[in-house]
Amino acid sequence: MRSNLLGPFSFYREAIAIALPVMIQQLIMSMVSLIDNFMVAGLGDISMAAVNVANQLNFIFIVIINTICQAGGIYIAQFRGAGDEAGMKHAYRFKVIFALIAAALYFALCWLIPGRMIGMMIIGNAVREEIIAIGAGYLRLISFTLIPLALSSVIGTSFREIARPTVPLVVSAAATLVNTAGNWLLIYGNLGAPRLEVSGAAIATIIARVFEIAVFLIYLHKVKAPFFVPFRRIFAIHKRLIREILSRSGMIFVSEISWVSSETIMTALYNGRGGAEVVAGMAAGWTIANIFFLLFGGIWTTTAVIVGGSLGAGKLDEARLKARWIKSGAVAAGIIIAVLGAVAAVLLIPLVFSNLTAGARSISLGLIFVILVYLPLWALLNAKFAISRSGGDAAMGMYTDLSVNTLLFVPGAFILALGTSLHPVIMFGVLKLTDIVKFLIARHLLRKEKWVKNLTE
Repeated sequence: MRSNLLGPFSFYREAIAIALPVMIQQLIMSMVSLIDNFMVAGLGDISMAAVNVANQLNFIFIVIINTICQAGGIYIAQFRGAGDEAGMKHAYRFKVIFALIAAALYFALCWLIPGRMIGMMIIGNAVREEIIAIGAGYLRLISFTLIPLALSSVIGTSFREIARPTVPLVVSAAATLVNTAGNWLLIYGNLGAPRLEVSGAAIATIIARVFEIAVFLIYLHKVKAPFFVPFRRIFAIHKRLIREILSRSGMIFVSEISWVSSETIMTALYNGRGGAEVVAGMAAGWTIANIFFLLFGGIWTTTAVIVGGSLGAGKLDEARLKARWIKSGAVAAGIIIAVLGAVAAVLLIPLVFSNLTAGARSISLGLIFVILVYLPLWALLNAKFAISRSGGDAAMGMYTDLSVNTLLFVPGAFILALGTSLHPVIMFGVLKLTDIVKFLIARHLLRKEKWVKNLTE
């Protein structure tokens, strides 16, 4: 029973050593977002709402970049297990090329139709025009971070996939300090700097992202990481491998887009209920919740390195066993973080968001409690998806997400939004019951073991 469910202490010590730097990095990034929101919240509910609606759109771009990085990362992790540096370089090339294409396309949208994109997220909101006016300007400015962000994501995830997660941790920590200092100077005009308010937050982020990618590139040229390829040789790709990664990444893309689209539709629907306090309150709640979601990044990276490395080395039975241990550890970690998170939320919201209205703060706290109830289930779901993708089985996630989101989640969101007057937090909690169906489908498909595969052969 021990071998089936729980691993030895040495296994979890190895897993924590891989996951902890990733989780700390994400904690730092979440704290940056929290600090940003704290500073912007001082400008009032409307400014807070505008910035966060823009960031909801940016989140779609981040999901796309993460999808590209996951697709290439499956192969980097397995090629590392096989000791194949040439294969790692080709997977890295894939990540760079397609991340840059995605950044260029989204940059164009941010400059051509920023107002329309912001507007579609707040249909029916009582202060829609005011939010659009501020949010569109912010979105145009923040678009200058897209290419640096894409490249930093590619490099940072590649270091994680070769079991060197402390590198992106240190770089992100330094960029965080730059961003925080920039916010303090530019949002309110401290130390004689101009008071730029929302634009100041965007400019501070631009400076931090440029700093981050500069440090990454300098470090890469210095240490010559096994996956690294100079930009002048980035297009010297192994075409058959790229086609194979694309075939798998297509399924990952469908899965992730299905998920993020359904979340965006739900957000747009509940943003239309009430005024700026709903948008600001829900956004503030998600800002706090993102601190708890650092668990998911740890699960994905640990699974890619440990399970993917075993698969790439041809140790299939070992991969099966370690996959079981990761699932048990994920549930336990989810329960622990949920309990600690409830205490933290009660303390943080009145402190960090004191400038928001009482209604907005109440919405934030309710949303966080609902999220924490679901956290152990989401941790297990992330573990199942990560295990399947570590062996190249991207179909499992696609079938699970696409079926539930299309047939249950999105129709349910419209029914609750148009046919009821439910509070946004209750609406969210009811809709997330569909994740129980996702769990049942994922468990069934994972047991077929299509993921138990060495992709390096």
